[in-house]
Amino acid sequence: MTLRLACADFTFPLLPHDKVLQLIAMLDLQGVDVGLFEQRSHLWPSCEFADLPGAARRLKTQLDDLGLQAADIFLQMDPDFTAYAVNQPDAERRAKARDWFVRTLEYANATGARHVTALPGVHFADETHADSLARTVDELAWRVEQAQQAGIVFGVEAHVGSIAPDPASAAELIRRVPGLTLTLDYTHFTRAGIADAEVESLVAHASHFHIRGARPGRLQASFAANTIDYGRVVEVARAHNYQGWFGLEYVWQEWEHCNECDNVSETILYRDFLRQTIPTPTGAS
Repeated sequence: MTLRLACADFTFPLLPHDKVLQLIAMLDLQGVDVGLFEQRSHLWPSCEFADLPGAARRLKTQLDDLGLQAADIFLQMDPDFTAYAVNQPDAERRAKARDWFVRTLEYANATGARHVTALPGVHFADETHADSLARTVDELAWRVEQAQQAGIVFGVEAHVGSIAPDPASAAELIRRVPGLTLTLDYTHFTRAGIADAEVESLVAHASHFHIRGARPGRLQASFAANTIDYGRVVEVARAHNYQGWFGLEYVWQEWEHCNECDNVSETILYRDFLRQTIPTPTGAS
């Protein structure tokens, strides 16, 4: 297993985007997890898609100039993740979500990214869980097909508040949607008090990792307060011949107390930990 380290561009929201990319390069990382988060990241999909070829070309040029790669493109269509959830009951909203997903695949190809992440949908309270899940399965299967046609690996992030808030429900999605992978983030499970051992079986289905500290009750925590055994995570990933990126994903926002860490320092601590745990082969850059 070769270490490929990326950092989310939304880790540093107070800097202009060009400075964020420069900082990631200064941190001696190889890749960038690009957040296309409507109304809450540097790059809003509505703006990027207004001139998709031009916007993607500009980002690709910036990355190339800094010696960086686009590791992942993460699409979120609204600050409220229910509004355009993939399994939205409203047909018009689902159609728009499909359209933006196809545009995201085009954007990913144009920026050189080989991986796209989205959220898996939610349980809508005015219908049964089975109905919400069935629509999720249909929509994710369609997205897997579109991504495969575009030569892109597609992963969903099982997360707090989603239709897959625990390892068992994430595994059920994988079982029901052939070809689906996970952008695996232990922290959402750790926050809920779920032990690492219960998450471990999902590593076999991971195509991308999000890495940061967490502890029971807190989605984001410092390296010192973290309770996730990332050494074991790496060991299991190596056993499964994991070939994807490890994305360092500290965020800075009031939600879930995620504005209480020094993101630069914590990113460096996890960078150095992963470098010590997954040594770069001799002669590699």
